[in-house]
Amino acid sequence: MREINFINSKEKKNILKELEILYGIEELDYTLSEAGKKKIRAFSGTMTREEIQELSEITNVEVIGMYILNKKDDDLRINFDALPLFKDKISKRILEINDKQFEQWIRGQDLDLEAQKGTLVIKYKEELIGIGKSNGIRIFNYIPKERKLKTQMPKSIN
Repeated sequence: MREINFINSKEKKNILKELEILYGIEELDYTLSEAGKKKIRAFSGTMTREEIQELSEITNVEVIGMYILNKKDDDLRINFDALPLFKDKISKRILEINDKQFEQWIRGQDLDLEAQKGTLVIKYKEELIGIGKSNGIRIFNYIPKERKLKTQMPKSIN
């Protein structure tokens, strides 16, 4: 039986401060917990922390909520699957890409593109489609391997 490691209000304020600096996210209406190595999960249900702990004493509850953030590298990185949760909250570090770059990106390719250094949110048209890390001249693709499109690039794009 593992105890769920809830993030206290002081730590949550620090996380929120970093999210505001990095992405412009000003609020997180979730109960946060840390699961595994540097993974932050969000829970928005009606159970209290105490009720969740009681439940974990009765049954095997290892994690609760959705995996939303990773504390890898120097920045907090938003998890690929959590991007839709933050769509209307992210106002910084957004990099819009064109059709050709989109075709490359969804196939897991890095983009040779000058951009500010650090973690970036990749946007195509109206959708947030991924997270990348820039060294200033290249954006490294962080799309999970199982989500990458495996077909060839369309000839009209090459």
